[in-house]
Amino acid sequence: RRAASGEAGGGQAIVWRNVVLMGLLHLSAVYALSLVPRAQLLTLLWAYFCFLMTALGVTAGAHRLWSHRSYKAKLPLRIFLAAANSMAFQNDIYEWSRDHRVHHKYSETDADPHNARRGFFFSHIGWLFVRKHRDVIEKGRKLDFSDLLDDPVVRFQRKYYKSSVVLMCFVIPTLVPWYLWGESLWNAYFLASILRYTISLNVTWLVNSAAHMYGNRPYDKYINPRQNTFVTLGAIGEGFHNYHHTFPFDYSASELGLKFNPTTWFIDFMFWLGLVTDRKQAPKEMIQARKERTGDGSA
Repeated sequence: RRAASGEAGGGQAIVWRNVVLMGLLHLSAVYALSLVPRAQLLTLLWAYFCFLMTALGVTAGAHRLWSHRSYKAKLPLRIFLAAANSMAFQNDIYEWSRDHRVHHKYSETDADPHNARRGFFFSHIGWLFVRKHRDVIEKGRKLDFSDLLDDPVVRFQRKYYKSSVVLMCFVIPTLVPWYLWGESLWNAYFLASILRYTISLNVTWLVNSAAHMYGNRPYDKYINPRQNTFVTLGAIGEGFHNYHHTFPFDYSASELGLKFNPTTWFIDFMFWLGLVTDRKQAPKEMIQARKERTGDGSA
């Protein structure tokens, strides 16, 4: 209702709470950079470890497992990915996956939550500053998300999401450096929690913005998503976006064995441990045929 009324005047209503909170978060992250020279090396390494765990909670978890069902994961791995997803603090698995499925179904339309045709700022962070376009809500209701809530891990995380975020995103990253090697709580909080969280948010948002605007399109030149090396490096393998939107069911989100993709390496390692099954892949013949039919000739 609020989204529809906000658009009655020709635009989406601004969510000022989000504007203020995101502004404060980014200012805090800039301040955190000044603490880097004063922090212990172990604290910086811990912050990076937390970043990697955060990223996996999104890439291997909410994205490739729950949004696309591109592979199956056994209970211990699903629990780990749900905990890592809470560390990411980007909405619970159900909401993240729901919005992502709508994004794929209605990409670059008003029903796309972060429509890249509205510009870099909107697709990067601006979409969080306004109420959802009514098309996102109306068309999203037509999709089936029952499989998400059939997973008890998703239901549990959704029920206890706020508590899990406080614990995973802020408390644990802060207390570990303080307790284990005597880092100050101030440094640990601003570096392992605030700075790490802010960077991980922006890296994820770059998949929505930069990877939809800059790069080549070797698989389908008729869609916006691109192959973006910079995003791939930051988002541990999620920058092969032209491939991903062309073959969204592929667990690797890229041509296997071709490029840098730590998320795929993680899933493959979990497969070796017996925690992953049913990895879906696009056959090489299908990929080559698609390149020849719709690609821009860049690969």
